[in-house]
Amino acid sequence: MSAEPGTVRPGGRTARVRAAVLRAAGDVLAEQGFAHLDLADVARRAEVGKTTVYRRWGSVTGLVADLLDDMAEQSLPRAETGSVREDLRANAQLVQRTLADARQGALFRAVIAAATCDARTAESLRRFYEVRVAEWAPCVERGMERGELPVGTDAATVVRAVSAPLYYALLTTGTAPEPAEADRAADAAIAAAIAGAYVATGTS
Repeated sequence: MSAEPGTVRPGGRTARVRAAVLRAAGDVLAEQGFAHLDLADVARRAEVGKTTVYRRWGSVTGLVADLLDDMAEQSLPRAETGSVREDLRANAQLVQRTLADARQGALFRAVIAAATCDARTAESLRRFYEVRVAEWAPCVERGMERGELPVGTDAATVVRAVSAPLYYALLTTGTAPEPAEADRAADAAIAAAIAGAYVATGTS
């Protein structure tokens, strides 16, 4: 059975082609949005043959899926400060910097918008956030081990609670959140977690 387009991890020259194509795809998304993403245009920007792009990714949704997978792989690892508050502030600050970046912020807005009407893009975006939440969830788990948070706290839910206000601010105001908003979002999520708001049902 052949692999689905956009799921094979290449090496050597093929890896360089993939990097160029994904960079070009990200540029188009940031500049013009999902509606204007075209495989032939991406191939031209990446200086790659159209046949290569069509054969490798198959569709614009396949290309976006691979782009999101690559972004998840390239994202910075979690902080390990010894304090759940400082770890989650670092998480919030990373999200804030990403959304404030001219290219990355526009790219995320384009992909989020596309996910509302395209099932494969929605699944790819969900997978991206699953990877990122899983990367940072151990910070919450370590916090429980150190007694900073109640036993049974749902680590993934806390991590999502940290970044949710930042994305909401971006989508509802059209402007990126400020660094102070990142700290406030992290502090609010931690306060709620300390109060037991995120203790999983059935645990105590």
